[in-house]
Amino acid sequence: MVEYVAKQLGEYEMVLSNKHPEKEQSNLKTVTWGDLTWVDIVEPTKDATEYLAEHYNFNPLDLEDCISLRQLSKVEEYPEYLFVIFHLPVYEKATRKSTRKQWSAFVGDKFLITLRPGELRILDELFRECELSEEARKEHLSHGSAYLLYHILDLALDAYFPVLDKIMSLMNDIEDIVFSEEAEAAEELSILRQDIITQRQVMFPTRTLLVELEKKLKRFSKMDLTAYFSDLMDHMNKICETLDESTEVIEVFKDADYLLSSYRANRGIRVLAIMLAVVLPLLVVFGLYGMYLILDRGIDKGSPQTFFLLLAIVLIIIGTMLYFFHRRHLV
Repeated sequence: MVEYVAKQLGEYEMVLSNKHPEKEQSNLKTVTWGDLTWVDIVEPTKDATEYLAEHYNFNPLDLEDCISLRQLSKVEEYPEYLFVIFHLPVYEKATRKSTRKQWSAFVGDKFLITLRPGELRILDELFRECELSEEARKEHLSHGSAYLLYHILDLALDAYFPVLDKIMSLMNDIEDIVFSEEAEAAEELSILRQDIITQRQVMFPTRTLLVELEKKLKRFSKMDLTAYFSDLMDHMNKICETLDESTEVIEVFKDADYLLSSYRANRGIRVLAIMLAVVLPLLVVFGLYGMYLILDRGIDKGSPQTFFLLLAIVLIIIGTMLYFFHRRHLV
């Protein structure tokens, strides 16, 4: 009898766990205010997408895109929801370069579902604030899912401006290196150039995405978001303009570094050529004179007057070449 009851309890617990699979999703958290629920999934896996497939009527292809890391930024519109894929640059101190991180969102009347990597700390901070503060939940969730998504994007762009400041600071440092005689700037230029290229690959498509997203989000908002998205676009335009300017400046620095490096190399080659021009007559004349003494007359029969005559000839040749180099502005 006891074994039968234990078996029945085990089956009952299994049924409960199947009815509430969200308890098994340790990377899934929810916060609710009124009729709006924000579901945040960190490092989404196949289990998470299966959970979403069971509880929401999402396109299976969109769920696959959530765990694929090689998707382009896009907005897919459906009768009941929007599916959006975003990208954000995340700076890595070890490589001193940015990598592109993908996150996605499902936007509906009564839900906002975000699926993201753990590096996006702005979402961590906002979600934790909403969990702990009723006022924060009311402020961010009471205006609809569209406003909540706008607020997330606004925080993301605000967090990006320190990255721009870091790029400008590095460019100032590289300017000093480029025009310095004692430092090589090629490596630093290459690292910063690659980083700016990555930033452009992320931010320029995002600017286009925001224009499309503003039009399609209106049906999920309880307020007019036109002014909010206009401010968002102003920030995005400023970011893109700064990246454009940075690209142009980096190209100027690259050309300047190439010219200065070529000048330094040519200057070294010029010094070596002058040294060779000075030493070569000395080697040739005295080499031939030495061979003449040893092979013909013998070293004991050599004349000191001949030696000094040849030395004078060599000095005249060297002086003539140095004068020629000076007239050509080579020394």
